[in-house]
Amino acid sequence: MVQAPGLFFYFCIYLRKTVKKNLFRHPKYLSSQRVAVFLNMHDEVRTDDILRDIFKRGTACFIPRYFTESSHMDILRLRDMEDVEHPAASIFTQPAQNSDAMLHKRGLDLILMPGLGFDKKGNRLGRRKGFYDTYLERCRMHPKGKPYTIALAFKEQLCAEVPVGEHDIPIDEVLYEDEE
Repeated sequence: MVQAPGLFFYFCIYLRKTVKKNLFRHPKYLSSQRVAVFLNMHDEVRTDDILRDIFKRGTACFIPRYFTESSHMDILRLRDMEDVEHPAASIFTQPAQNSDAMLHKRGLDLILMPGLGFDKKGNRLGRRKGFYDTYLERCRMHPKGKPYTIALAFKEQLCAEVPVGEHDIPIDEVLYEDEE
């Protein structure tokens, strides 16, 4: 027997739409020509609608590629939603052509960031590998400087204080569903 989705399911969809609505009208998002966005995990704000919007607007879209044996992260350019839906057949099999060496010619304008927890001072709790912090440190060396960073979060992910280490780089802003 198939069960109809419950009220909680529809509430979660509403919350995700609110976060995206706030992002889609954000001045930094609207003015950015080169945006990096994470491919969400099950416990993160879904990014599929964001990816579609980026392609619809004609903005250059990038995603992270993690090297799990280290804290190294590259940024790969996506051509379209086909690259998202079938990555093994496209971008990940062509690393030389899509590596962040290409990206460093022009830099990024905006990075949309995931995380497990955030505080209002811009501290972020990731998954303890330092991928984004290491990448942002490399961005600081770019002539264009560090891109603007926005974390996408659920209200429950906001904390009074997130513990930080010496290598943690604060994010510029956190968008969550209660902001209207």
